[in-house]
Amino acid sequence: MDATDLLGLTAGAITSLGFMPQLIRGYRTKKLDDVSYYMPLILAFGMSLWLLYGIVVEKLPIIVANGFGISSCFILIIMKRIYSSAVSMTPNAHEEEPSSEEK
Repeated sequence: MDATDLLGLTAGAITSLGFMPQLIRGYRTKKLDDVSYYMPLILAFGMSLWLLYGIVVEKLPIIVANGFGISSCFILIIMKRIYSSAVSMTPNAHEEEPSSEEK
């Protein structure tokens, strides 16, 4: 492994760590309402192209960083789906109970 690969792995690791605060916060709070489905989907698509490129040019830093990034995107999507489903099954606090006349 040469210095260029080491630089690429370091850059990929730092960039990939950008996902961690969102994943950790989402896991702890179980709230991902402000996260769009489009952002991680579009990002995963772009990273998939980078991953294919890394495989073609045989560059480990590109493969590792984008493989991790794609995984993080899909974990975020799965978490949003799970936690959004859990929230939607509970009654909304802001909805009023039907009055006795409506029952």
